[in-house]
Amino acid sequence: MTRRLLLLGTAILVLALLRPTPPAETPQGFAGLGAEAEGYADAGPGQPLRFPDDHGPHPDYRIEWWYLTANLEDEQGEPLGIQWTLFRQALAPPGESAVEPTQPWQSRQLWMAHAAVSRGERHLVEERFARGMTLPNTESRRAQAGAVAEPFAAWLDDWHLSSRVVDPAGDTFERLEVSARGRDTGQPFGYRLTLTAEGPLVLHGEAGFSQKSADGQGSFYYTQPFWRVSGEVELDGETHRVSGRGWLDREWSSQLLGPTQHGWDWFSLHLDDGYKLMAFRLRGGGQEGGDYLSGSWIAPDGSLTPLSGDDLVLTPQETSSVAGREIPTRWQLQLPGQGLDLEVAARHAERWMDTAFAYWEGEVTAADRNSGEQVGEGYLEMTGY
Repeated sequence: MTRRLLLLGTAILVLALLRPTPPAETPQGFAGLGAEAEGYADAGPGQPLRFPDDHGPHPDYRIEWWYLTANLEDEQGEPLGIQWTLFRQALAPPGESAVEPTQPWQSRQLWMAHAAVSRGERHLVEERFARGMTLPNTESRRAQAGAVAEPFAAWLDDWHLSSRVVDPAGDTFERLEVSARGRDTGQPFGYRLTLTAEGPLVLHGEAGFSQKSADGQGSFYYTQPFWRVSGEVELDGETHRVSGRGWLDREWSSQLLGPTQHGWDWFSLHLDDGYKLMAFRLRGGGQEGGDYLSGSWIAPDGSLTPLSGDDLVLTPQETSSVAGREIPTRWQLQLPGQGLDLEVAARHAERWMDTAFAYWEGEVTAADRNSGEQVGEGYLEMTGY
């Protein structure tokens, strides 16, 4: 009972802090991510990323996440998808109080985690919350939730994303393990997977600063899109050996969106020729009130070509009725400079994440629009619908 009350109290805090009720004439963006962030550190260009430090948390910034998706196949070649995400939310700006936290439960950080497994029509999801703990650095791994840079680990309860690099001089992000077990309406699911990097980290935008609106709001954003994944997924009481490709996003900011932006459509694609593509459309925040588009064209060696609104076209082609909403589940994605014209379609429309801040997240296929041939796969996330 005590644990349930703690989780309920944390959930109420999350709802209150992340989802403020602004005046109708000044929308604050999806889940409050466009709200003012006075007192927090600002994300902006000209601030170099540093590794391995930036694999860990940034408590001076208001929001942050570690976001993993993977496109997998089982022994019979049937596709599966998994998601593992850890979110950090600051309760108050650093220095707002004249007294720094000295007791464990005085932490100013809240944590939220999502785990999901998708296969065919099945889409199982669990969400967890935790309050951070103020502990000495040497004891930080005792907290219920948190993240450390080296050796890298991020966790909430027994859900873990952590380094498996033994050599202290090695790259802590070269080999990770991810695990989670959960229930959705009484149905158990879980996974334990090994992630091996087969390419470098990719820094989006301007050396890791990714602008999100014409007014200059943005985030620090880097990706490891070259994960080779193998392991086990548990579903319906059965264990499936799986393998495939993964994509891990790291992002932190204090005001991710502009105040008129209500949500986004975000794509991560593994193309069969070895190229990768990250692209997003933020609804609102562009020039003259239009949408704001950006992306990254990633070569097999990890070199990046930034994409702006002039280089990228994202056009919804078909919607599906999901959770009482009309969600665009088939898209035309064009990169004129690369001669790319793709149809990106959801494997299944029922990928609704019925979490505290509900959104759509699921596997997609990418096909050449001229030939109809499938040329890749990936994930699509859509918020604010």
